Amino acid sequence: MNPRTSLTPLPWLGGLLALYLAVPVVAFAIRLAGSHQRGFGTPGLLGALYVSVVTSTISVTLIAVLGIPLAYVLARSQSRLATFVGVVVQLPLAMPPLMSGILLVELVGPYTALGKAFGGHLTDSMVGVVLAQTFVASPFLVVTARSAFAAVDRSVMEHAATLGHRELARFRRVSLPIAGPGIRAGLVLSWLRAFGEYGATVVLAYHPYTLPVYTYVQFSSVGIPTTQAPTALGLMVAAAVAALGRIPVARRRRRPSTAPLPPSVPPRAALPTPVGCDLHARLGTFSLNVDYDATSPRLAVLGPSGSGKSALLRCLAGLLGPQVGPVSYRAQPVNGIPVEDRRIGYVPQGYGLIPHLTVWQQLCFAVGADEGVAAHWLARLHLDGLENRLPSELSGGQRQRVALAQSLTRSPDLLLLDEPFSALDTPVRSELRDELRRLQREAGLSTVLVTHDPEEAAFLADEIIVLVDGRVLQSGPKGRVFAEPASPEVARLLGFRNLSPGVVRSSGQVQLGNAVVAMDTGALSVGSEVLWCVRPEQISLVDGGPYRALIVDTVDLGTVTDVILRVGDDLELQMRVPGPLDLVPGASCHVSLPVPAIRVWPARTTSVPDRTASSAPRG
Repeated sequence: MNPRTSLTPLPWLGGLLALYLAVPVVAFAIRLAGSHQRGFGTPGLLGALYVSVVTSTISVTLIAVLGIPLAYVLARSQSRLATFVGVVVQLPLAMPPLMSGILLVELVGPYTALGKAFGGHLTDSMVGVVLAQTFVASPFLVVTARSAFAAVDRSVMEHAATLGHRELARFRRVSLPIAGPGIRAGLVLSWLRAFGEYGATVVLAYHPYTLPVYTYVQFSSVGIPTTQAPTALGLMVAAAVAALGRIPVARRRRRPSTAPLPPSVPPRAALPTPVGCDLHARLGTFSLNVDYDATSPRLAVLGPSGSGKSALLRCLAGLLGPQVGPVSYRAQPVNGIPVEDRRIGYVPQGYGLIPHLTVWQQLCFAVGADEGVAAHWLARLHLDGLENRLPSELSGGQRQRVALAQSLTRSPDLLLLDEPFSALDTPVRSELRDELRRLQREAGLSTVLVTHDPEEAAFLADEIIVLVDGRVLQSGPKGRVFAEPASPEVARLLGFRNLSPGVVRSSGQVQLGNAVVAMDTGALSVGSEVLWCVRPEQISLVDGGPYRALIVDTVDLGTVTDVILRVGDDLELQMRVPGPLDLVPGASCHVSLPVPAIRVWPARTTSVPDRTASSAPRG
C-alpha cells in the first residue's frame, strides 16, 4: 500500500464496511465446520436449490432480452414518458418484496382475468416463481445498463452513423460492447437478487420451494441446525456467480501479425462537393442562424469557442435532423437523406474512435469500406505497424490519423472536420495539416473545416465563414475576407493585432494620442471616433521613415522577431520582422505604416451578417 494513501481515511472507512459484511460469513463458516447436524441430508434441499438456480436463470434471461433494449431507449431519451418509465422501473427497489408479491397477485392471481386465462397456473408453480423474481430483479439490470449506455460518448455514436451504420447496427456493434461491463454487472446483480428472492415468491408461489423459502420453512419447524446446509449452498452459489461476473471477457480480435495486408487500392476520384445551407436552429438557449452557399469544395468555419461551429458542422452532417433548415451538397438538397446514406466523413473533436476495435478494425468499420482502400490510407497516413493497437494504445496524433483514415476509407463525397488539430503538438499538427492539403489537391477531397485558427483556415480553405454567437459576421473568398475584414471583431478573429482607437483629425489623418497617422478615412467626418488596425508583419523599419518610435521590447522567436514599439506617448504597436534584430529595448527607430495596409472602422460599428464584404472598412 502506498504510505501516503494509508494516511487518508478512505481505506479505513471502506474497510469498516467490508469487515461488517465479512464477519458474519466467517462466523457462519466456523460454526458450520464444528457442527454435527448441518441439514445436508434433509429431504427437498437439492430440489429447492435446483428450483432457485433454474428460475433465476430464466428470469435473468427474460430481463436481459427485455431490459437491455429498455435501458438503451431510456438512456437516449429525455422525454417525459421516458422519465415516467424510469420511475416505474425503480419502484420495485423501493417496495418491500412482500408488497411486490401482493401487487403481482392483483395481476396474475388465480381469480384475476389473466390468472383465469391460464387456468390458475401462474401461481404456486415455477412460472409464478419466475414472475416474482423477474419483477423484483429487473431494476438492477435496467438501472445499471441505463447508466452504462448513458456513458457512451455521443460523438462515437454519431461518428458510427456517418460511417453508414443504422440504429440497430450502432446498438449492436458500438453501444452494446462499450456498455458491456456495466450490463454484465447488472446481469450478475439481477441473478443474485432473483436467487435470493423470498417475499414476493412466498406470496405468489409458495410451492415449489425455492432455496430461500425452503430455508425459512426449516427454520420455522426445526430451528438453526437444518438451515446451515441451504445457507452454505446459497453462499457458495452466490460467490461463484459473483466471481464469474468478475472474469474479464476477451473482445479484441487481433489481426495475426504475420498476416499480409490486402493489396493497396487508391480511392475513387471524388467530385467537388460545395455545401449550401439556410439554417435556423434552436439548441436550448443557443440560436444558430447561418445562410451560405459555397462555390468552392473547401470551406472553413472560423470562430471562438461557443460560437456554434460544431453545431453548424453537425447540422451539415444531418445529425440534428432536417428541422434545422435545408442543407445541400453540390446544390442538391440532402435533408430527406438519412445521415447513414449521405456518404460523408465526419471527424469530431474527440476523434469518435470505437474503444474496443483495433486500428485495422476501425479502418474497415464503415459500411462499404474496401480493405484495399483501407490498406492505402493505412500506408498514406503512416499507420503501418499499428494495425493491432486499440485507441487507448495510441498517441494523440496517431488517433487523429486513424480517425481521418477511418472516414476516408469509404471514399466520402465530403469530409467534415471539427477542430481536428487543436489537441496536437506543433510538429504533428503541421504534418497532418500538410497531409490534408495534399489530399485536397491530389484526391479532390472536399472539406468543411471548423477551426479557431485563422492560419489553419487560410491554409486549408478557399472560402471562410466567420461565426460568432451563432451569427455569420462575414463570409466569402478567403482573400477578400482577410483583405477586408468587415468589423473589428472579425479582424480580431482573423488574427489582426494592433487594434487601437483614434479620432479623425482631417481627411486621411487620424489622431492617436499625440501621434498622427496617415490612413484612408474615406467619407468619415472630422472628429469621428474610429478603430483601426494593421498587421504586425506590414509594419517595417525604414531609415528616415515617417514615424519615430521607441523599442519597448523584442522577442526572438527563432525565424522571426516580434518587436513592441511605442509611437508618440501612448500608442504601442507590435511589429514582426524576419530573422534576428540588432536593436535593443530603449533604442529609437523609424517605421513605416503603409496606408493601404491599415483597416479603419467607425468606432460604433456594429457587427452584422455580411456575405459580400461590401461593408468592409476603408483602406
